[in-house]
Amino acid sequence: MKIAIIGAGSSYTPELFEKLAEKKEELPIKLISLMDIDEVRLEAMASFCRRYAEHLGLKVKIESTLNMDKAIYGADFVNVQIRVGGNESRKHDEKIPLEEGFIGQETTGAGGFMKALRTIPEILKIAASIEKNAPEAWLINYTNPTGIISQAIHDYTKIKCAALCAGGLRNTWNTASALGVDARDVQYDIFGLNHLNFTYNIKVRGKNISKEEFNKVLDKTGLSPEMKEMAIIMKAIPSAYLQYYYHRVKKIKVLKKEAKSRAEVVLDLEKEIFEDLKNPAFVEKPDSLKKRGGDGYAEVAALTMEAIHNNRDTWGVVNVPNGNTYSFLPYNAVVETAVMINAHGIKALATEPPPKAVWGLVSMVKNYEMLTAEAAVTGDRDTALMALTHHPLVMDYDAAKILLARLMEAHKDYLPQFK
Repeated sequence: MKIAIIGAGSSYTPELFEKLAEKKEELPIKLISLMDIDEVRLEAMASFCRRYAEHLGLKVKIESTLNMDKAIYGADFVNVQIRVGGNESRKHDEKIPLEEGFIGQETTGAGGFMKALRTIPEILKIAASIEKNAPEAWLINYTNPTGIISQAIHDYTKIKCAALCAGGLRNTWNTASALGVDARDVQYDIFGLNHLNFTYNIKVRGKNISKEEFNKVLDKTGLSPEMKEMAIIMKAIPSAYLQYYYHRVKKIKVLKKEAKSRAEVVLDLEKEIFEDLKNPAFVEKPDSLKKRGGDGYAEVAALTMEAIHNNRDTWGVVNVPNGNTYSFLPYNAVVETAVMINAHGIKALATEPPPKAVWGLVSMVKNYEMLTAEAAVTGDRDTALMALTHHPLVMDYDAAKILLARLMEAHKDYLPQFK
């Protein structure tokens, strides 16, 4: 069994090794191929991962390469965690929208829009390599914005893809913690898109939780008091990312006051992380890595690979084509919803009707996402302009023209399709 990790220089890679070690009996891996375009980061990570794997008792061959085709050749799973332009580009995604009076965030609004335009062409290159070098492999994606990337993969390729995010499963862990139950006994309906979802109809061992138990789960989410009020009214728990919609004016003020953008904070932190990783004395995750965040992604990835490899029916939350799940969205619209995972694929499960209050918001953002995926592939500037104009966090044609021009100029080196 072979696993490839594309973008292995990412600081998330050790988390995946940790989860693979926990599941070494269920996932009998012989080879892990690490690939990145940054040779310095790649070799630092590969060296650490060899020490870490030995420490964890994960007996696998670990190779590193700058050649994507070599990494993917013969793989069973191709884990993708790339950041086109790195955190230097992320700075523009966060700062330029804020300067124009809009939310500056890496996956939400104009920032996520630009990240998708940069990333989708590279993801499609990876998909093409899979079709050529490992046609039976699954692409396990947790590159953001994963919902839009998944839309492009499903619309423009024929590969098998699991587009994941820890956020979809976070309420299983919140429920388990709040009610003292096993997370594997928790299931629920979840409606929406990546970073724009609503959890409702929570059940433990098939039985609906009570209002009091729902409130206990809600207290574990870390949501603002106002968003908790909304959750009680809707009887559904919103994703934490909905703060950018429901507290838009407040969030803009807060973001503008911050001395550093999140990208600048991460850039500083990653200098510390990679200095630690280069130190041969470290055989476990250094404290600097624990400060990076992003926990949960590796757990979801390992769970998905295990379910597919062992053909074990596993409940999860994945970004998949809508089909007939929600009648008011297009058939091919990728949604984030509850699924059953096994060797035969990932199938959306039937759900109770979602809260009426959120149908419109989800439909608007889905419209934006589908236009963005199309623009990223075709390089059509008018389609890109329509996508950005119709994002609910923009909704202004004049402002969208200015935003698009500034963002495209800042990222021109990573947007060859628009030339």
